[in-house]
Amino acid sequence: MSARTSPSLLLRVVPLYPLSPRRAGTLVHRNLLVARRNWVVFASGFFEPFFYLLSIGVGIGGLVGDVVPDGGTALSYQQFVAPALLASAAMNGAVYDAVFNLFFKLRYAKLYDAVLATPVSAADAAVGETVWALLRGAAYSAAFLLVMLVLGLVGSWWAVLALPAAVLIGFAFAAVGLAATTFLRGWQDFEFVQVAVLPLFLFSTTFYPLSTYPRPLQLVVECTPLYHGIELVRGLVTGAVGWSLLGSAAYLLVMGLAGLAVGARRLERLLLS
Repeated sequence: MSARTSPSLLLRVVPLYPLSPRRAGTLVHRNLLVARRNWVVFASGFFEPFFYLLSIGVGIGGLVGDVVPDGGTALSYQQFVAPALLASAAMNGAVYDAVFNLFFKLRYAKLYDAVLATPVSAADAAVGETVWALLRGAAYSAAFLLVMLVLGLVGSWWAVLALPAAVLIGFAFAAVGLAATTFLRGWQDFEFVQVAVLPLFLFSTTFYPLSTYPRPLQLVVECTPLYHGIELVRGLVTGAVGWSLLGSAAYLLVMGLAGLAVGARRLERLLLS
């Protein structure tokens, strides 16, 4: 090797480290610049949970009355639904960015072919895309939490931890979404994503307490990730804080780390094979 070879050229040929937060951050910065030019599309993701809150929480809530969740404290239907919609906003924001946008970049824009010509590795790209997706989910969650505060749907100071909890939810679903995207063969496979996401949204105690389900279905619901995300956010927002929330947080953390490990390996195999 010539003595005049620069360190940057060496990094391009033989990456010295398998993973770098700085290199992953360059991809997050790139996505931020793109989002600034399409900020209307980016901001539109906030309105879905907001419209659900107005139509179901406020509209139907006037007919339902109070709800007694598993914690045993009666809540108005709006107070019951709003934390679940906050958790769902974090999930949807992360999943749709990690799945739809990533698939387009991977299969059609061929973005990562250019990215790998730089010191950014496939693992860096996986981490960067996961971080960007969870940031998007966190942005929607922060805006929705502000709406809840204005409407008087926040009942405890523990709610300050609801945003970090939403970030954790976004991380779990973004990482798994990234891993799932590497298995998609074409646009028709997005039906499988809807089949997975929609039942989670409808049945993870978003609109009904767990006690309304028969016991076999309760066991199924208790195994789903969004249920744990909703339990975590609902407990913090309403002040029903217990040790079980740590279990829900651990569930989401393990899910995110496992999804990120699988996604990084699959992305590297797809790009370098």
